[in-house]
Amino acid sequence: MKNYQEVVGIDVSKKTIDAYCYHAQVHKEFKNDLTGYKSLIKWVLKATKDSAVFYCFENTGYYSLKLALYLHSKKVIYVEESPLKIKRSSGIVKEKTDKLDAQVIARYGWLYREELTASTVKSSAHLELGRLLALRDQLVRNNAGLKGTLKEMKVLLTSSTTDLGCISLKRSIDYLTKQVKAIKNRIEEIIFDDISMSKNYELLRSMRGIGLVVACQLIYHTGNFTRFKSWRAFSSYCGTAPFEHRSGTSIHRRKQCHYLGDRKMKSLLSMASVSAIQHDSELKLYYQKKIAEGKDKMLAINNVRNKLLARAFAVVKRGTPYVVLKNYAA
Repeated sequence: MKNYQEVVGIDVSKKTIDAYCYHAQVHKEFKNDLTGYKSLIKWVLKATKDSAVFYCFENTGYYSLKLALYLHSKKVIYVEESPLKIKRSSGIVKEKTDKLDAQVIARYGWLYREELTASTVKSSAHLELGRLLALRDQLVRNNAGLKGTLKEMKVLLTSSTTDLGCISLKRSIDYLTKQVKAIKNRIEEIIFDDISMSKNYELLRSMRGIGLVVACQLIYHTGNFTRFKSWRAFSSYCGTAPFEHRSGTSIHRRKQCHYLGDRKMKSLLSMASVSAIQHDSELKLYYQKKIAEGKDKMLAINNVRNKLLARAFAVVKRGTPYVVLKNYAA
């Protein structure tokens, strides 16, 4: 983005967007809808004249997705950045307003323009896959809560079959179970309708410990293995990569995983690792070896998580299913 002469910082909220041109030093508020986006483009063209402009805004989920889709449809260059990166680059800010936030975003875009790359919108299949995975996770958690309530209620009652509360809970549980199954079927349709996603999905399922949810989450978070160059980069994104922590001669701690990371993905990899240790002889021996060396159990689990990520990226890169070498050893 180093060839651009101007950057427009945009603070996105539910109903409005605040835009600030860094060099022109002008600010204006627009509605967060199609009409507002059209007015934004016209205003920026008038304020910046013939300067090469790119837009910068925070990733705020559904609120920023509408803006990103519009800019993408108009072939306008934009950067959708992590809110945490922008916040930590701004230093100490005592006041907070939408206008000031837009200024901070514009300043970030200009100062780091040589390091930033233009963002792109995911395909409609990827976007729907992400929404369905999030919805499925929410329904599963709700269903688990209802099952726990039903279990407690049964202990207190002498006849759970005639109690209206138990009957209602059972109906709700059955309904949510059907909805989860319907979402699962739709997720499989999305995966198998796309040749590239379908191929990578089958490759991932060839590994023990990787099920439907983990495989689909890997495909979604990695952009079908195009977003990250290596498994180490994705490990850092998930929060499973260990980093050094030392300074001078007095501070020298052991390597630790950073607390920042995708907690959902990290949790799924932990469950996949436990399953893999139980059903994969190679990883079971690897885990036992780490424990025998005196390593903490969670550290050994983290090693297995990274092993699974390395295998996942390897099978996708090779384009061949995972093979347990022990089965073919002489």
